[in-house]
Amino acid sequence: MSLPAGDTAPRRLTAGDAAAMQALEAACFSLPWSEEQCRAAFGQQAFVAYGLEDAGVLQGYISLYQAADELEVLNLAVLPGARRQGLGERLLRTALQEAEKTGINRALLEVRTGNAPAIALYEKCGFVRVGKRPRYYADTGEDALIYQCDLAPQD
Repeated sequence: MSLPAGDTAPRRLTAGDAAAMQALEAACFSLPWSEEQCRAAFGQQAFVAYGLEDAGVLQGYISLYQAADELEVLNLAVLPGARRQGLGERLLRTALQEAEKTGINRALLEVRTGNAPAIALYEKCGFVRVGKRPRYYADTGEDALIYQCDLAPQD
């Protein structure tokens, strides 16, 4: 059973969460990161990840790169059985709020053209489509849509 939408705040993940992140990746993506890739990402200063757990099981996570005044959303994953409960939105909004606090003024992401639920979430959270990368995904040849969200840095 997954946690209801308001039960717990996302926490910042660490390299110690790499195995759980990889398990979630494998459950959600056709081209998942390996456990080593997950662990290595934490060695990069610009990398940040937040997760939501229920009974010690990672239900969802978001990973990001923060560079200068820009945030790139790398992955947003929620276990199939925990979807449609607001977890993805909580993770995304947490990441955007934390980024604003550090002076980030723009967030970018790429999403498969066929991922309608993710596109709806991103648009609900203020992202607008700004471009397309034709045949971006190697496994299917599917296009990637590029989305951007302008943030208001905190003074």
